[in-house]
This record gives sequence, C-alpha cells and structure tokens, in this order.
Amino acid sequence: MIIRFPFRQAAFGAFAALGLGAMSAPALAQGEVVVYCSVQEEWCRPMMQAFERKTGIKVSMTRKSSGETFAQIKAEAANPRGDVWWGGTGDPHLQAAEEGITEEYRSPMLAELLPWATRQAEQSKFRTVGIYAGALGFSFNTQQLARKRLPEPKCWADLAKADYKDEVQVADPNSSGTAYTKVATLVQLMGEAKAFEFMKAMHKNVNQYTKSGAAPARAAATGESLIGITFLHDAVAQAVGGAPVKVVPPCEGTGYEIGSMSIIKGAKNMENAKKFYDFALSAESQALGAQAKSYQVPSNKSAPVPPEAPKLSDIKLIDYDFAKYGSSAERTRLLAKWDAEIRNAPKR
Repeated sequence: MIIRFPFRQAAFGAFAALGLGAMSAPALAQGEVVVYCSVQEEWCRPMMQAFERKTGIKVSMTRKSSGETFAQIKAEAANPRGDVWWGGTGDPHLQAAEEGITEEYRSPMLAELLPWATRQAEQSKFRTVGIYAGALGFSFNTQQLARKRLPEPKCWADLAKADYKDEVQVADPNSSGTAYTKVATLVQLMGEAKAFEFMKAMHKNVNQYTKSGAAPARAAATGESLIGITFLHDAVAQAVGGAPVKVVPPCEGTGYEIGSMSIIKGAKNMENAKKFYDFALSAESQALGAQAKSYQVPSNKSAPVPPEAPKLSDIKLIDYDFAKYGSSAERTRLLAKWDAEIRNAPKR
C-alpha cells in the first residue's frame, strides 16, 4: 500500500543562524560515557564534542554501521563496553529491544518529539526512540549516464535491466541497516516471491556489496559506480557538495527509516547515558545534523529541517511495518534467505 506519510516539516529559517551558544562554555568534568555511533563520521564528531562542552562529560566514541554495531552489542552482552547506541536504522534497534539487550528509559524529552518518533518508543516498550527519519532510493551519476548513453533510471524495476550490468552498487544487508531496509521495503512493496526474483535479477547488475550503507552514494558521486542505492539524504549530501548526481525516489514507492537511539543494557555509565539520551533528543543537538550536512528529518518538533532535505510528504512511502521487520525472527529469516539466494547467486 502506498501512503502519503504525514511528516511535519519544521521551519528552518528561525534556526538558520543557530549558534548553540549554550554549549560554548565548557562545564566541569562529570565522568564519561561510551557512545557507539551509527551515523556518518562527519555528524558523529560534532555531536560528541557538543555534548562534552555542554556537560563536561567525556565521550569515548566508536563509529560503525548499524548492523555491525548490533552484532557488537550482542557479542558484548555479558560484559557491556558501550553505554549508548546513537543513530542507525530502527530495525536492528527494535531487534535489540526485543532481545532485551537495551534498557528501558522514558526520557522527559519525549513530549517534544513528533508522533513517528514516540511511536517507535512505545513500540519498543521504551527501549529505543526515533531521532530522525529518511526515505530510501537511489542516485546516479549524470555525467557517466550521458557518456555511456544509457536511459535515465526512474524506478526500482529499472535497476534490474540489462542496460545497467555492473553499474549498481548497494550495501550488504548483514552489515548495513540501509540495505536491510531495502530488502524489507521490496518485500512489502512487491510481495516476498517477486521481491527476491527482482533482487536476483538486480544482482547481475551489482558491482559491489559494500559494508557501509552510505558508501554507494559516494561511489555514484565519484563515478566509481553509475548508480548507488542509499537513503536519499545520503545522496543529497553528495549533490549539495557539487557532485554530478541526480537523486531518485523510485516511481513504484519506497520505504523509509526511523533512525533510532538506545541505551545498552547493563551500561556502566548509566546516569551519563541518560544525560546523553536526553541531550540527543533536544532541538539544539538535532540542529547539528544540518550543520554537519546530514539531511535527515529530525524528530524534535522544534528542530530545524534543512531546506535541502528530501520532502518526505512528497514521496510515495509505503506503510512500513516496523514491528514485523524489526523483529528478531523476521530480520534473521530475511537475512538468511538473502544470503542463501542472492549473495552467491551466479551473475550470468
């Protein structure tokens, strides 16, 4: 089913000159917190620095994709090393919540969030929360397309055409939440049998399954690959930077992510983890996304939405079933099926 998703686009102008002055004066040292970051490095760093300046709490940060971070948290469950998992697609956060490896926390900031973010919290019994949203799609290099005299791809179906053999790049859904969202999106959009038939056909056109979900957008921007499947905001970041790319919301419709945040069960710095969690839900911290050229839609009602961000209300978004596709059983089943039927399928 295709729906018009009721995202509220917050006004940007009032925040365009936001200086975050409240964070300029360093606070007295108040211990530490260990954060696993699953957004891009360019956003991870200023976020951690802003929290340190505001609170005096020292942050130790590691950046990995959401699939890698989920695997790490599971592996460390008996002796947690991290305190907060910030960012990355919501599906693995929901699976972590279901498996009981993240902590329930009802932040006082929940009242400031948009409904889709609080639904994420309620759905997980307050073991995760939405911090941003973004739609899935692809981008292509316009110069390479013209040079190769290929037709302009507009739909998911186009990516399986022989015209684009070895021209498509996408991440591996085992390591990338972006790529798992792609698998779950296609299953919901087409039905499971047709979705896997499509992915087998597209597999013949895939030149690389990357570890990072955002890497295919960079590959399309540099011309390493003609087409990159990513979240649209990752492709927008390349276009804003001057790359010759066109950003495409697929004509059939597409899925979306609710980027999430969770406190790790048994966190050794629990009180500081809660302080970071509250800070990350504030409008002032979410404004850092736009400043870091990350063009997601923030979850705080008062946070600025960058004017460059894809207008989600104008994109055909499916009614993505986060409860089902974020469950441990379904996610594990779909990944195993993808491994068995797609990863090592012949390309002839």
